[in-house]
Amino acid sequence: MMTWKNLLVAAGSIASFGLLSACSGSATKPPAAAVAASPAPTVYRTVKVDGLDIFYREAGPRDAPVLLMLHGFPSSSRMYEPLLRRLAGSYHIIAPDLPGFGHSSAPPPEQFAYTFDHLAQIIDHFAQTLSLQRYTLVLQDYGGPVGFRIATAHPERVQALVIQNANAYDEGLGPLWNARRAFWADRAKYEATVRANLASFEANRTRHIGNSPHPELFDPDTWTDETAFLQQPGQIAIQMDLFYDYRTNVAAYPTWQAYLRKYQPPTLVVWGRYDKSFLVEGARAFARDVPSAEIRELDAGHFALDEAPDTIADAMRHFLASHVRESK
Repeated sequence: MMTWKNLLVAAGSIASFGLLSACSGSATKPPAAAVAASPAPTVYRTVKVDGLDIFYREAGPRDAPVLLMLHGFPSSSRMYEPLLRRLAGSYHIIAPDLPGFGHSSAPPPEQFAYTFDHLAQIIDHFAQTLSLQRYTLVLQDYGGPVGFRIATAHPERVQALVIQNANAYDEGLGPLWNARRAFWADRAKYEATVRANLASFEANRTRHIGNSPHPELFDPDTWTDETAFLQQPGQIAIQMDLFYDYRTNVAAYPTWQAYLRKYQPPTLVVWGRYDKSFLVEGARAFARDVPSAEIRELDAGHFALDEAPDTIADAMRHFLASHVRESK
């Protein structure tokens, strides 16, 4: 018998899928074969990589295609829990915490170089430690620079890309980046200002809500938890080094774009249009180098999974069913 609970769940699924819009054509319903089976339980593990404890979430059949999910700032692999619950019936999902984040080791900067080159090296070794030979990279924010470094170093390992507000084009850098460029040019002069902003509760809230007309849809526990994380001893020093090193990512954009042009990896871009840091023009720019890229603009912010987990999961099922069939 159809209960009120069932009706609400069904209505919510239909409504969330309706949020999806494409730059070139409307979204289509994924084939029945692509719909995930009952979700597999998530397990929480830690593995030693180059002397560090790297924590990761894992779910799904081990013989299924691998999705390697890399999180953004100041989040952790926890941001991908909505996808683990929705996709683990059909895919082997691995979501690590980057060094300095979540439950992974966070040695002080005096003992560990917090650069994106180094983070990529650790995650590359992490994937090798888990014997991940082929995978789809799922990238958000800081996960983008880490993932693109891995992809350019090992293009043969990348089956596909799923990009969620992970920028690789100058067009995606909004006005907020003017102040960040000033910090890169003179760290000492702007150190105190940037440090205060990184630790700010309001900045963390804005990072999620952006320009969204519906702030009531966001769970405030998210940025409250992230603020508490950033207030842990030593965290701001770690994040300041990474924030300063972000300049190397902008300098690497032409290299990443050349990789896209040369290898034409199947690419799905899902982008929250209310993101203040990474403008939607950054999503559209992927089509210049990968004309076959599927680009979806969402009524969501920088962390689009906050608002549209069903929409993103449905888009991924449809995309992966077409492009990722073989196991690892």
